[in-house]
Amino acid sequence: MFDKLKKLFMDKQDQEADDKYILVPESEINETLKRDIVKLEEVGEAYCKSLQHKYRSKFERDGKQNLKIWVCRDIDGDQLPNLSSEQCLEKEYRSQIAINFDGFTDEEDAYVHYIQLWYYFSGYFKGSGTLYDLSKNYLDADIEEKIEEILKQL
Repeated sequence: MFDKLKKLFMDKQDQEADDKYILVPESEINETLKRDIVKLEEVGEAYCKSLQHKYRSKFERDGKQNLKIWVCRDIDGDQLPNLSSEQCLEKEYRSQIAINFDGFTDEEDAYVHYIQLWYYFSGYFKGSGTLYDLSKNYLDADIEEKIEEILKQL
């Protein structure tokens, strides 16, 4: 019985996550999409700055210093020093809102809490991407929800 309930919950959770993203076939990965990704990352950066300022004192009251919320970018897991949204159409490019605190570093996998914005993955012959759907979701609310979730765990 417990396994059935767990499966039902996990299926619902997976479906909710899928609703936040648009699957983009390789045939639709073009300069128009690039402009949308750049805009999404810029919006994300603005929300990060605002929410980091808003929540810093709440984290500090809980003894958690150095709250940092930022747009993190990598290609195939490598965070390159000058990587920007201009490279978003390179295969294996990924951008996400990352949240961390207490002695974190900006190195690969140093953060646990994140919301994916864009990921362009490739297969042997063709690839596709997943893009956070700003038309159906509220990125600021999703980031804030993730922050509140983290605060409850402290």
